[in-house]
Amino acid sequence: MPREFSRIDRIGDQMQRELAQLIQREVKDPRVGMVTVNAVKVSRDLGYADIYVSLLSTEELTGESPEVQESISVLNKASGFLRGQVGRAMKLRVVPQLRFHFDTLQGYSRKMDSLIREAVGDTPAVDRAEDEDQDNPERNA
Repeated sequence: MPREFSRIDRIGDQMQRELAQLIQREVKDPRVGMVTVNAVKVSRDLGYADIYVSLLSTEELTGESPEVQESISVLNKASGFLRGQVGRAMKLRVVPQLRFHFDTLQGYSRKMDSLIREAVGDTPAVDRAEDEDQDNPERNA
């Protein structure tokens, strides 16, 4: 019976936790801001790890935003330092090269949600009071 998670998946999950802590505590550059590590995809040969991050901001950010470009470039420049720290923390013999990317999935999901709300409307499909009456037969008697 095959394992549920491969070694590569487990390394990616652990690397995501370690990088989130390291970026928050060790990267002191003010240009980085509030970064969330959303996903880490590690290549099968452990040569590269693609890290997908998002930034906490009040306005809608895209990959072309200057704030995003600056944060990603700072993280890519700090990737050597982060790679060494991750290697020590995880005790890996081979530590992948870190490549940071902006995660556009959140913006895409917000766009899809707004399109669904526009098509369906904000009214719920089932009225809550009507739904509760059907669940409780004593009220109907």
